[in-house]
Amino acid sequence: MTMHDVTVARTAVRVRLNKVPEITLWFWIIKILCTTVGESFADWINMTLGVGLGKTSIIFTFVLAAVLIWQFKLSRYNPFAYWSAVVVVSVTGTLYTDILTDNIGVPLALSTSIFAVVLAIVFSVWYFRERTLSIHSIVTVPREAFYWLAILVTFALGTAAGDWTLELTGWGPGASVLLPAGLIVAVLVGWRFGANPVLAFWLAYILTRPLGANLGDWFASPAVDHGLGLGTAWTSVIFLGAILATVVYLTVTKADVIEDHERSHIRVRTRGTRERVALGYFAVIAAVAGGLLVWAHGQPHVQASSEGEPGPVSNVHLAPAEATAHFPPAEIARFRTITQDTLDKLKAGEEARATARITDLETAWDGDQATLLPVNNAGWHFLDGQVDTVLTAVRNSSPNMADEESALTALLTSLG
Repeated sequence: MTMHDVTVARTAVRVRLNKVPEITLWFWIIKILCTTVGESFADWINMTLGVGLGKTSIIFTFVLAAVLIWQFKLSRYNPFAYWSAVVVVSVTGTLYTDILTDNIGVPLALSTSIFAVVLAIVFSVWYFRERTLSIHSIVTVPREAFYWLAILVTFALGTAAGDWTLELTGWGPGASVLLPAGLIVAVLVGWRFGANPVLAFWLAYILTRPLGANLGDWFASPAVDHGLGLGTAWTSVIFLGAILATVVYLTVTKADVIEDHERSHIRVRTRGTRERVALGYFAVIAAVAGGLLVWAHGQPHVQASSEGEPGPVSNVHLAPAEATAHFPPAEIARFRTITQDTLDKLKAGEEARATARITDLETAWDGDQATLLPVNNAGWHFLDGQVDTVLTAVRNSSPNMADEESALTALLTSLG
């Protein structure tokens, strides 16, 4: 066997073992679709179906283990297995971040910092062991394990960073899509002009998480909040359908299969100067984005909750007369009755019935949003934040009686 034959044989083995798709436009399209589903589907199961954050997280942890076992057992890239894993990782990463924020009370700034440090550690250990972070080299079990661990952390980081951005700025659906989209374009420009391709890929990969999540919020949010009003269920169905159609197309056409890695990925060594200039360019982009966030935070705005929905007006507390001004007294009485019933059930030790009763408050409040919001914007957002706090406290997988009573009492006070 000649050296040429050995090279061809090694290349064939490498291609046969390659476990990831080629980075094409299709890759980024389906990645954003998966990210959107991660946001909308998690919210639908957790909140709309009332399963609860803790139980939903446990369910998807088992589902994640199952799809990763499927993925690891394959000997080469399979679109259905790979993108199923990405969808589930997207949902799971979102849930893990929400647990830190909603159940444990970790500030988004801190969770963003924690996930950034964890991702840096993952990349450092990966590079120290394998001497590469390129996704075109996922040809061994250790590299594949590092790859999926990095992806899980990028989803968690993207969730925390995206929610933190909304909390700082109060941007609503639609407008919140622009920042991550603009940053992705900036990364693309940097890559085209000589930035390290591996660095550019992972930066764009992280940024697609807030982009997809914000798209999901835009589709699901009601029209009165400048969304498309499709709801989390229909948004999940639409994007899951788009993912399925894309995966079927890729399976048939093999448009994202790396057929000849050595020939199609000729190593072109980027000049060190160009890479250093690109690093400076990325630093400038980061500084501009940071300045924009600082400026937006300083403007009068409505804060967003961790789910990306409007929350209470920043740094404002309204008296009952102000919070309920111009709202129909009959509707306020209905909200107050449901809240009081929930509190009474909690005090009687009927946790399950209290959890069921609070769903009536969520349904009634959301149903009246289109009517109440236009007549008292500040009051509606203030009360909406308190309703969200009540829902989170009562539906907590590890409920705290003191927190539940405190949230319900505060809402009753605001309702007069």
